[in-house]
Formats: sequence, C-alpha cells, structure tokens
Amino acid sequence: MIQCENVYKSFGDRTVLSGIHFSISKGKIFGLLGPSGAGKTTLIKILTGQLSFEKGKASVLNNSVQNLTDEEKKNIGIMMDQFGVYDRLSCTDNLKIFADIYSVAHNVIQSTLEMVGLKNAMNMKAMDLSKGMRTRLQLARAFLHSPSIIFLDEPTAGLDPLTMKSIHKMILDKKESGCTIFLTTHNMEEAAALCDTVALLNEGVIVEIGSPKEMCRKYNHHKTIKLHLISGEDMELMHGKESADEIYQLLKSECIETIHSSEPNLETVFLELTGRKLQGDV
Repeated sequence: MIQCENVYKSFGDRTVLSGIHFSISKGKIFGLLGPSGAGKTTLIKILTGQLSFEKGKASVLNNSVQNLTDEEKKNIGIMMDQFGVYDRLSCTDNLKIFADIYSVAHNVIQSTLEMVGLKNAMNMKAMDLSKGMRTRLQLARAFLHSPSIIFLDEPTAGLDPLTMKSIHKMILDKKESGCTIFLTTHNMEEAAALCDTVALLNEGVIVEIGSPKEMCRKYNHHKTIKLHLISGEDMELMHGKESADEIYQLLKSECIETIHSSEPNLETVFLELTGRKLQGDV
C-alpha cells in the first residue's frame, strides 16, 4: 500500500531524509518514531504528494506519489497539526467543506462526528473546542470519506492520557476495518501499543526497523529478571536456568510481590542506537 525505496530529500544544503526504505502492507499500522526535527512530517508530505524529492522512489496505492490520480488522492486521509480546521466554522460546517471536496453525502457528517465523540459539539465553533476535541475534529475530517490509507502526524501530542486512550481505540478500530495507517510519533508507549512495525528515524536516517516486541528483544543485552519482595527488598537475577531454583523457592514461600524481565523499551533502544532521547528538544 505504501513503499519507499532509497528516498532522499534536502532543503538547500541540509539533507533531511537520507536513503529511506520501507514498505507497508494493507491493514497494518506503521509507526515512524523519532524526536522533533527528525524528518517525520517531511516524509508524510512526500508520501501525500505535498513535497517533491531528489532521489529514489515513493509509491502509494501501487502508484508513484508524483502520478496519483484525483480518485487515488480521495482514497487517502491526512491529519497533520492544525491542517484542515477552520476556526470560525462549527464542527459540522468544517466537515461539510471536506464532504463536498470528497463527494461525500452530508448525512455522513453526523455519524462521523458521533464516531469521534463530538456528538454534543456538532454546532460548536472550532475556536471554542478544547485541544482534545479539536484533535477529534481533525480525525473526523481524516475519517470522513472512509479512505483506505490514513496518515496521522503525531495525533495525540499534548493530550491527556484519557483522551489519548480514546484516540488509540479509534485508530485500532480503523485498522480492524482494513485501513492502512502511517503514524508518526515520539511517544514510545504509543508506538508499542498501536504499531505492527516501527521505524526509528534519527537525523533523516532509519536506524532500525521491525516490530516493537522483536526490536526490544533484539537489544535485550542484559537478560535479567527483577524481583521486588514483600519485605521491600529488590533482587536482580540472571535470566537463565541458574536462577530457576532460587525463583522457585521465593515463589513457593510467597515472598515475591512483583517480577519483571529486563527487555528494554523503544526509548532505551533509540538511546542506544543514537545517543539521544526520543522526546524533548533536538
């Protein structure tokens, strides 16, 4: 559904993307994980035909992004920053504009707003929405025409955990309906919870790619088991048969309160590969 082969993009003397290569199958969620300024938004703009590039190949819906037809473009949904929200219009009137662009019947607007949790805000002006509600409106615009591919550029940035969880459910529901989703984020927990595949992007280069679980297992160098005992004591044992008897005895005597293996998270993997954190200033 989406494919990049050795894509390069520069702005003047600065190379923003260097040799980007990946492919995304139908019905999968692909996460591009990296800090602000890594090139995530630039890649979305290339894949949606908003930016040209100097070298390589990029295709969406089995067609080059430079040659997408109007019908193919209508099969793509995009959510980017404040893109596509008109402050002085109501939620309903915002969607009417895009319904007309995509030749969608206006009677779909109400059900779309209900789907994203804006049933009681249909007549509110966009300028009066909270940040979470505004994000829901942007999602409604991306979902309105039932596209087969959806690009989401940091859809939960700055949102509270409850709103974030609600939006995650919407994204997973879209995946279940057969949508292919390209998601950018610098939130490691979001990527691990949603994505079938993640690519770690650092200064325009993909430094690692794979499923979140496989990637964390791959960089699990220490392989230890951490125990917290009821007594308050913490223990760290080697992850192997040499520790089996000791763990068994502790379990048998009901001394263990919690037990955890030592797999790193995506943040730790990124830090190991790049020497920088995913979140925060670059």
